[in-house]
Formats: sequence, structure tokens, C-alpha cells
Amino acid sequence: MIIGVPREIKDHEYRVALLPSAAYQLIRRGHQVLVGRGAGAGAGYSDQEYERAGARLVAEPEQLFAEADLIVKVKEPQPVECSLLRPGQILFTYLHLAASRPLTDALLASGVTALAYETIEVNHRLPLLEPMSEIAGRMSVLVGGYFLAKHHGGGGVLLGGVPGVLPGRVLVLGGGAAGINAARMAGGLGAEVTILEVDVERMRFLDITLHTAHTLYSSEAHLLEQLPNVDLLIGAVLVPGARAPKLISREMLRRMRPGSVFVDIAIDQGGCAETSRPTTHQNPVYVEEGVTHYCVTNMPGAYARTATQALTNVTYRYLESLADLGLAEACRRQPALLGGINIQAGRVRHPAVAGAHGLPWEPPAFD
Repeated sequence: MIIGVPREIKDHEYRVALLPSAAYQLIRRGHQVLVGRGAGAGAGYSDQEYERAGARLVAEPEQLFAEADLIVKVKEPQPVECSLLRPGQILFTYLHLAASRPLTDALLASGVTALAYETIEVNHRLPLLEPMSEIAGRMSVLVGGYFLAKHHGGGGVLLGGVPGVLPGRVLVLGGGAAGINAARMAGGLGAEVTILEVDVERMRFLDITLHTAHTLYSSEAHLLEQLPNVDLLIGAVLVPGARAPKLISREMLRRMRPGSVFVDIAIDQGGCAETSRPTTHQNPVYVEEGVTHYCVTNMPGAYARTATQALTNVTYRYLESLADLGLAEACRRQPALLGGINIQAGRVRHPAVAGAHGLPWEPPAFD
């Protein structure tokens, strides 16, 4: 199979979908790997490393998309890339289609078979999303603390405090992979941390493993009670494949202190606040109701080398199966791949995506 690895063109996206070492393994298995020139540069991997692995460098995206049977990316295809996709081709990347009707329509029109990393589920876990959630969770505390500084418009609160001064207060919405990593990072800095969660068993797990954080059952009443005292609010809620629930209204934000910070990790899935809107690494924040909002849609791209390594660690086995066996047989041997199929043959194949846009859906089908 011919596998294409284009250079990411989303704003300030530095990750690459495949390490040179992974390209080498695929080539050893008899596949061809095409890599866009400069694709790995942002993550610290040179064109020469890909050439030494046996990959062929391609300067023009049009050529790469035209030749490749399987396109492997990090982020959702941008409009110019959607126009290059074709029937019979497989796209394997993060899609987050529930948050974007235009992208959903473009992929339906292209005829491509689009598999989303974030909807592949194994034993009630999302193994291809977890590493990026871990990075985003840890990063949320770093950027939150940064924008709490007075010269960045924040309230001037140091999360860890100092002797004789109470630490900052961090409230994390959701105790999944992103939430637990945010809580660990905040606790490590010495902040006072509370996690809101609805799953009682998950709260027991958090209580046992996070000795520096408190858990609280997630309800609107508890949220309203907590917000007036919060310095950093982190949205880490997730409904696999679906739009994030809007847990925070504009009225709720008005209860927060001016200069507090809200980091919405859920922005890829539409965000968990009424006031959330996508931002970029170049212009990461805006202020609503006196609260600084950080809503960057590709947070892990800031730590591109770490993120690239973590991503390839979890995607490679599925990529290898798709390349070796083709879609139908790969799905038969690894049924979790079926959950990754969001679009196929001009139809929506994932119920959460269909539900988000009011579209009909059908289960994946193979000739």
C-alpha cells in the first residue's frame, strides 16, 4: 500500500503523523511511504531522517494525495486538503466531526473513508486519544498559571502560593485522562484542586490515586457553589464522538472573579462553555465576562516532539493493520477500528456524529 504523510497546514500545528522509525517499519513490510517535504521539521525530524528510513519526499501536496491509498495525519484536513481526497482512499487522523458540519459535509462529498483516532474505543477507553488528552491536561495548568499573571491580564495569583499565603484554587470539570493529568499537574504545583465528576466509581479511583485533590459530584448546584472562589477553571469533559456538553453558561462565568482563567480542553468537540470559541497558538486567549478564555484547538501541537512520539506509539499498530490487510480485514481482526469509521462512501457511519448534525447514519459496510 502507498501511505501518504502530508505536512500539517493547520495554524501552528507542528506535529507529524509518523516517526521516521515507524516509516522504516512500514517500508520493511513492503509498503511505500510518501512524506511531504518539511513534514517533520516542527517536531525535530528532518527530511534526511525520512529519506534514510526509505521514505520518498514529495514537495507538492497534490501529488502526495493523488498517489497515496492511505493518508495518515494529525489534525483534521483543511478545506484545501478536503478537495484532494477521493473515493476509495482512507484518511486516518483526528477528526472531531461533531464540532464541524462544514468538515463533515466536505468529507461526505469527497467519497473518502475517514477514520477518527478519537472514536476508536477499547474496553471503554479511547487509546488513540488518551496521549493527547494527557498532554493537554498537563499543559492546561501551565498555560492557566501563565495567564493568571497580572501582566497577562490575570488576577495575579500564583497557583502554588508561598509560605503564609494560601495557594490558588483549581477546579477541573471531568475526571478522565485530561482531567486527571490536569489535577496531578496542579497538585504538583501546590494548588488546591477539586475535580467535578459524575461517575462514582471514577471518583473512588481519583480519591485513591490523587492524594492532593478533592472530588465533588458534578451538578449545577455544586458548580455554582465553587465558581466564585476559583482562580483556574479547566474544562475536561468528553462524550466520545459527540459535541461536548455546555456545562458553563455566561451567567455562571459572571460568578467568577475578574482575572480568573478558563482553559477549555474540550474545544475540539465544540467546547464546554457557552462563551467558548476556537483560538490558535498565535492568538490563544480572549476575555469574556472578565474571565480569560484559552480555547486552542490543537493544544498538544505546542509540544510537538513529545506529542508526535506519543501519538505514533498508539496509532502505529492500527496503521500497520490497515496497510497490511486493507480496511475490511483490518476491521475484522481488530474490531475497535469499526468504531473509528466516521465517514464511508458518502454516508455518516458513527451515530454520535450523525446525532450532532441531525443526519442519518448507517453502520460501516464492506463489499
